[in-house]
Amino acid sequence: MQGAPVFGLSPSWLLHDGRPVADAMVLSHPEQLERLRAHCPQAAPTAVLAGDPCFDRILAARPRRESFRRALGVHRGQRLVLLNSTWNPESLFGDAGDDVLPALLPRLTAELPADEYRLAAVLHPNIWHGHGPGQIRSWLDRARRGGLALVDPLDGWRQALLAADAVIGDHGSVSYYAAALGTPVLLGAAPLDGLDPHSPVAAFVRDAPRLDPYTPLLGRLERLLAAHRPLPGPAALTTAVPGESAARLRTLFYSLIGIPEPTGPALLERLPLPPYEPPLRTAPMRVLTRLLGDGEVTVTRHADPAYEPVGDGELHTAVHEETRDPGQLDLADVVLGHGAPDDPRLGPPEERAAEALARHPGCALAAYVTDATSCTVRTRAGALVRLEGDRGGPDPAAYASALHAWLAAGKSLDELTERGLTVRTGAVAHQVRVLR
Repeated sequence: MQGAPVFGLSPSWLLHDGRPVADAMVLSHPEQLERLRAHCPQAAPTAVLAGDPCFDRILAARPRRESFRRALGVHRGQRLVLLNSTWNPESLFGDAGDDVLPALLPRLTAELPADEYRLAAVLHPNIWHGHGPGQIRSWLDRARRGGLALVDPLDGWRQALLAADAVIGDHGSVSYYAAALGTPVLLGAAPLDGLDPHSPVAAFVRDAPRLDPYTPLLGRLERLLAAHRPLPGPAALTTAVPGESAARLRTLFYSLIGIPEPTGPALLERLPLPPYEPPLRTAPMRVLTRLLGDGEVTVTRHADPAYEPVGDGELHTAVHEETRDPGQLDLADVVLGHGAPDDPRLGPPEERAAEALARHPGCALAAYVTDATSCTVRTRAGALVRLEGDRGGPDPAAYASALHAWLAAGKSLDELTERGLTVRTGAVAHQVRVLR
């Protein structure tokens, strides 16, 4: 063997007293056999080409991508960015190297327009085990209040990966699987130490685009998506036998235990549909709006931004009643709440809106989101309306901000009840019914 020991392929991993510790070593691609022969030839006779059951489950679930996106509350025209990290000190979530994460975390949800980007994070189970759930949630608290979804590290990461439009990661398997699916990947951490320099993962780390955590995120993501060309290596080298791992592994296992293999197809468990988890942004929102005429309003919302959003239009502040800092509610132009209209703990949304206006005399409008498509709004002038969008639209709180901008410009509510309201988020226009 030449060079430093390679993780997973060196004699220290595979041999005991010079003999293989395993009866069979499962490989997903013939190129791995060549590297095994180079690094640990004594284990090569145990190698069996049996594919990758994890990747096969991902491939089989590709037709359900839209369902997985809806489970995370991703709406029409919105992009899902998945942050992921493996578990060593040089990973994206590690404590060595360039301290990428401390520079990145406060900016994740603040810099990206909330209705154009949805964010989720997948962290290796060993990160949860090593630091503890409390510490993980503490580190991610600000981003979570800005709308970051924290994905289950065992049962939900494959579905989130399939749903993603872009991935920010490191040299771990999630980033490599993303590249194999053709998803754009930015590497925030890219160490080559410990990787076989001839391995597909090392080639991926050398070739994938890099994330500079100190430059604006929005522009970097937009350039990545616009210029993306899938790397050929990951798709070709993740598995040589896609869709065959269940059958090959079953044949191997029954041959090892020496009993006849059952008849019938060998099947892998389907990826389950995760619970519905729409974003709940309790951080204060700065909202940039612009009236385009004919009942159309552009809305760009940023959660807890460090700097004022830039662009033509008018700014206002929208604050959720569950904000960490209740004092922010006294500064709000729009007060927001969420809850089912029949929840006995909360009361009817029209009453809650009236109570919010009474508690916060500085706000112009109170809105309560009652389901995925609509919200109930009461204005300072006493008007009560229901805003209803179509399925696949943005957070209905964006509709409330559009209505506030319309009324603040001196426009008539009657005009909207006749023809409706058009709310534009990014490049997508959403039709909203205004019901009195």
